[in-house]
Amino acid sequence: MTDSAPAAAGGTLNDPFSQLTGALAGTTRMHLEVVESRRLTPGMQRLVLTAPELASLENQPGQDVMLMVDTDASRPVRRRYTIRALDRGLRLLTLEVVRHGDGPGERWVAADGPGDQIEGIGPRGKIFLAEAADWHLFIGDFSALPAFFAMAGALPAGSRALVILEVPDPADEQELATRAAAGLTWLHQLGRPAGDPSALVAAAAAAALPADGRGHAYLAGEAGVVLALRETLAARGLTPEQISPKAYWGLGRANAPHGEPARDA
Repeated sequence: MTDSAPAAAGGTLNDPFSQLTGALAGTTRMHLEVVESRRLTPGMQRLVLTAPELASLENQPGQDVMLMVDTDASRPVRRRYTIRALDRGLRLLTLEVVRHGDGPGERWVAADGPGDQIEGIGPRGKIFLAEAADWHLFIGDFSALPAFFAMAGALPAGSRALVILEVPDPADEQELATRAAAGLTWLHQLGRPAGDPSALVAAAAAAALPADGRGHAYLAGEAGVVLALRETLAARGLTPEQISPKAYWGLGRANAPHGEPARDA
């Protein structure tokens, strides 16, 4: 049994999250152990972890956990991964992680295996399903898939949803399990650079949105893609209150140590 995120030299971490206060109030620090790690599709890894704290963890669909995947000198390096499923009875947490070229999260996923231990903090995330909406639009890149499947999968029977996702290859498609009346559209990069908004913007502009009722759109993925989608849907008449945008990563820039996309100084 190994710890996949070693402590800093000297054993002392300069951890800004040593106390779970402020934005972290209400979250739980967990001592997780990897139970399973396997490729779900060519570009997606499924991780199953366990911890005693999972028995009482309460989360909303689309929220995530923040894992300490590495240390940089005396500072923790964390990455955030959507809670794909949570079984409190069995104390099992399922995450689905996009595999990519490099980075601290990628290195941890590539090296982890059953028995490895890691610290987690969660649940995090403030974008929830708009319960009053008459229909739901989910649109984003590959990194949005776990959150959108968790959210669309939680919709009750009688709900209407449209899910548009761009994945690297047809082999990265997954089956959506939901009680809602949901349409699922896959776009394929097929060599087009990650972070190119063109296909998703075109799909957002052409999507057949319901003519009746008030809808809500959830946008997630690369920061520039999310901004372009937000502008496209605003041009179609959706108000800011009808759009929930979330940038998961920024093209050409590593995420900050706490897992969010780095911001300009």
